Amino acid sequence: MLRKISKPTFILLFFWITSCASDLFQAEDLFYQKQYEAAISELNKYLFLHVTDVKALHLRARSYEELGKMDEAIEDYEKILSIDGNYAQAMAGIGKIYFNEKEYEKAELILLRAAKTDPADYEILFLTGRALLQNQDYKLANNFFERAKEINDDDPEIYFYQGMARAYIGDAYGCAGSFNMYVSKQPDNMVAVYNRGFAYMHLGYLEWALEDFDNVLKKNPTHMEALAKKGICMAKLGDSDGCNYIQRAANMGSDYAQSNLDICS
Repeated sequence: MLRKISKPTFILLFFWITSCASDLFQAEDLFYQKQYEAAISELNKYLFLHVTDVKALHLRARSYEELGKMDEAIEDYEKILSIDGNYAQAMAGIGKIYFNEKEYEKAELILLRAAKTDPADYEILFLTGRALLQNQDYKLANNFFERAKEINDDDPEIYFYQGMARAYIGDAYGCAGSFNMYVSKQPDNMVAVYNRGFAYMHLGYLEWALEDFDNVLKKNPTHMEALAKKGICMAKLGDSDGCNYIQRAANMGSDYAQSNLDICS
């Protein structure tokens, strides 16, 4: 037989429950206002009574990250995984910290677990691809970028990093296509313009490559590698002034220019 709860007890219980809920709501609000210390304070009060609330633990871990307290963040992510071993975002949180700390091998291992657990999370797939790229597994990185692109093809960054992966695996057409998409979305990014020009040069599209190198040099006249490659494109197109650019780049210290001085001999 259930014991009847008295009215005063019920009222106290109601206020206790709503007070706890308000702690969590207030913590979320503080987090989005970037008041991370205050958010952690509210979460500490909430988690004292709700020790297994993975949402609250995740929010506290993110708050620690924003404050640069990575050990505390990892500790909370590990608590989450001890409660729910399939919480992919906690794995990804640890992986992101390792990645930012340049511990790429450790990042790759846990991010691969996260991607296997939640293969439809764009951010996880994208970050896994970047970790693989850092670890020189370019083919698998390209595959992860392709899978991420199927989920979200609006993010310019996916084309930049996939272009890098494709460049390393020798897919010149794919590399040029990726950088072309990136430049169409981010026309002022000269790193992408330069890489697209390099891809075009390898494909034999020298006029297009020359246009990209010219655009880079307009922004940065001392970019010695763009200078070297501009000169090589000009020389291959029959313009003898290209040799002057190659020599200037070689004098500036460009290994690429120095290794191609024989074009002008």
